[in-house]
Amino acid sequence: MTSYWKDYQKEIADDNFFIARSCIRQTFFPGAENVIIDILRNRLNINIIEDPDHTTCTGIGYHGDVVPLDTIMTVIARQFSIMQKNGLENMVISCVTSFGIYSEILDLWKHHPEKKNQIAGYLEEATGRTFIEPKNLVHVSDLLYKFRHEIAKIAQYKLVNQNTGLPLKIVDHIGCHYAKIFRERGIGGSEFPQVLKGLITVLGGDVIDYPERRHCCGFGFRHYLIQENRGYSISNSRIKLESMKPFEPDMIVANCPGCTMFLDRWQYTLEQMDHSVYGKDGNKIPVISHEELVALVLGYDPWEIGFQTHQVDIEPLLDKIGVKYNKDEKYVIRNRRVDAGAHILCGITVQD
Repeated sequence: MTSYWKDYQKEIADDNFFIARSCIRQTFFPGAENVIIDILRNRLNINIIEDPDHTTCTGIGYHGDVVPLDTIMTVIARQFSIMQKNGLENMVISCVTSFGIYSEILDLWKHHPEKKNQIAGYLEEATGRTFIEPKNLVHVSDLLYKFRHEIAKIAQYKLVNQNTGLPLKIVDHIGCHYAKIFRERGIGGSEFPQVLKGLITVLGGDVIDYPERRHCCGFGFRHYLIQENRGYSISNSRIKLESMKPFEPDMIVANCPGCTMFLDRWQYTLEQMDHSVYGKDGNKIPVISHEELVALVLGYDPWEIGFQTHQVDIEPLLDKIGVKYNKDEKYVIRNRRVDAGAHILCGITVQD
């Protein structure tokens, strides 16, 4: 049994990472990625290098059948060349979809080295670049899991209800592209995922199991990207939300930007459709990412984290934990208060 469990562990380097940012993370929850880079660099003292030459991995286009396989492999080879240019051999990925893409391509090249050579030729012909594969490829949630005890030592808050003294009841949701494609690249694989549970537990929370814990969030790419298919997307989200409702979770924590967005936004949509709500006392369930969770317990300002970009109000959760915040600062943008008569629409200031 001990030998079997070793198959579910993974190597996570201690330092010196090139970070591949997430296009979808920056679009949906722009504050989350900025705070996690600050945490890794300035709270955990990890050398994190980013480069303005870095681009999207084109994963959404690939899964949407728009970007061909050879094209996305050449794009990823270019990302590896940028890592190499910066003198690094370890890569940390911000997006779970990107993590799945990088993992898939590395596995394909392992079994078909002739394809890797072909892509190397495409890259050199198009850009004059060469590349090396990373020695260590991890997701940001892997790093937070690895350093979870260090995070707990410097945390200002615990995942405890200040009114009752009891641990918060938390649902963890692991992105499909993190654990279900190559189990050896996810801590605990898809059967026993620990990457969020281990972090939440150390920070004082109680992870709730429920029947649809490993069910897809509902994104499904083509299920959402094609308008006619969106009923499949929201139906899958409803299945998860209905399954967790009897357990009355205080929040949902996800390690994928798409999962975070859909479990957050679809709650609002379902309420508008048929008045369904899935939290306690007729409230919706706050949904936050692993980056936002760590930033929250470390004492970052909730509006610097970017909680104002979420559909489900975060204030009831902040009050449970005892987080200090200024509600009047919620919609201050870059130290500039929104003018009277204006409102926020998807992060854009709109004047009436």
